[in-house]
Amino acid sequence: MVSCIPQNEMVVFAGDMNGHIRSSNVGYDMTHGGFGYASRNADGSMILEFADGLNLVICNTQFTKQEAKLVTYVAGPVKSTVDYIMVRQEDKAKVRNVKVISSEECVPKQKLLVMDMWFKATKSWHKKFEQRVRVWKLKEEKTCEEYRCMVGDKVEEAKLKGLCVNDHWQQMKGIMMESAQDIYGMTKGPCRHKETWWWNEEVAEAVREKKIKYGKWKKENTKGWSI
Repeated sequence: MVSCIPQNEMVVFAGDMNGHIRSSNVGYDMTHGGFGYASRNADGSMILEFADGLNLVICNTQFTKQEAKLVTYVAGPVKSTVDYIMVRQEDKAKVRNVKVISSEECVPKQKLLVMDMWFKATKSWHKKFEQRVRVWKLKEEKTCEEYRCMVGDKVEEAKLKGLCVNDHWQQMKGIMMESAQDIYGMTKGPCRHKETWWWNEEVAEAVREKKIKYGKWKKENTKGWSI
């Protein structure tokens, strides 16, 4: 299953593997960092073979730790390390620390094993602001009439007869956009409100009135002021 995961994806393989891999890394120097605990058993050898075959690094063995931060299983006098965290060789540099928190038990007799990793922060690119014609002002009756007259005058001045459909449309589009820009102007910055369909003069006036009343209430410190 692990071998089926694409190489460009990160793999963190962790859990109770019920094996002892020993402190020595002889024969497994690419997988075992040399800082283990106790002796090796048959299950531990299988863990090492598994990691070596899939090009994994056993992160527990990469750092020098006191016994309390190595032992993951404690049952009376019996102490051992049976929980391991593995990553691919290419992700080894991202692992900054692996330790056991002896005061925390995940389940009875087993301690919490944690790993610290470092990831390069990705920059969040903001979309560059592009000016737009204030076409929404066409809803205003006064400016709408002014726009209609300007477009009509420019159409009369333009020589549209004899043009093909595409050229005729491009000419009309240019006239309409130019007229809208002359009358309504261009936006000067990004919109303050993400959802603008509900923002109109009525809402703006209500917000202004509320701010004024809030300023008076705050200034006079009157609890009974109606906002």
